Amino acid sequence: MSETSQKKTIFSGIQPTGTFTLGNYIGAIRNWGPLQDEYSCIYSIVDMHAITVRQDPVKLRQHTLEAYALILACGIDPSRSTAFIQSHNPNHAELSWVLSCSTQFGELSRMTQFKDKSAKHADDINAGLFTYPVLMAADILAYNADLVPIGADQKQHLELARNVAGRFNQKYGDFFTLPEPFIPKMGAKVMSLQEPTKKMSKSDENPNACVLILDDKDTIIRKFKRAVTDSESEICYREGKDGINNLLTIYSTVTEKSIDDIVSDFSNKGYGDFKIAVGEAVADHLEPVRTEYQKLISDKAYLKECYTKGAEEAIKITRKTLNKVYRKVGFVDAR
Repeated sequence: MSETSQKKTIFSGIQPTGTFTLGNYIGAIRNWGPLQDEYSCIYSIVDMHAITVRQDPVKLRQHTLEAYALILACGIDPSRSTAFIQSHNPNHAELSWVLSCSTQFGELSRMTQFKDKSAKHADDINAGLFTYPVLMAADILAYNADLVPIGADQKQHLELARNVAGRFNQKYGDFFTLPEPFIPKMGAKVMSLQEPTKKMSKSDENPNACVLILDDKDTIIRKFKRAVTDSESEICYREGKDGINNLLTIYSTVTEKSIDDIVSDFSNKGYGDFKIAVGEAVADHLEPVRTEYQKLISDKAYLKECYTKGAEEAIKITRKTLNKVYRKVGFVDAR
């Protein structure tokens, strides 16, 4: 058995809904590059998920290319990983239909994100919005992924994928691997800089609440200077200090210093100094990403070469899975 075949498989996808936030980066994307050393990695820009809410077609195409360039800029090497655009591989949608027949209506109705998005988009509660967790399960199970790097808020969807896989295995015999979550110990959930009890989101109406990974240094520092903290003056990590806890988590993640060491370093300094230090550390950490992104996004031919090759690899892997699934459920062989 070759070294590659002995490696566990990781799958992860991200929606092309504009520039990634610092939360996307810390919670998931920054971990993707190092994983290539140890695992067989498959990464996708999941544009099919994006259309569960209304999209401007021109902007969706633009955002999809930008997202693809960004994951490469964040460390994904297309010669070491399978990196592709989801809609370029029709096997995801085909498998999703079969898996939907092993998914219970009640399971989908309990999905927190369906409830949240239904409230936000009350004029367009479409069937895709309801069933897209099945497509997410198909994304993962098509590759029999062992691990899925996810933020803490995606655990419910991964649990559904495990349930659907288990139910399929019970009906038709063991086939699908039950995927496990890969959640970083630190920084799995980055909170809003303005409402630190809420997750950082690019859709936040307050532009100071969210740091985008392509923000310039001055913008990043300005946003951190305006970060909400508390009425105390002690820099420490404890319950009730959501703003400072969030800043400590971010600073620890980008500097790789322990929380205890950071608290010690800033023991005689005020919140203002600390917020500037966090902003500078984040900006410096993201500088290589911004530089590499500008280089990649200006080379459309190279991007196309990479995502075309990635899709070919993804189709080859998933067609084998889908053919076996079709045989198991009783479909007549096409050839």
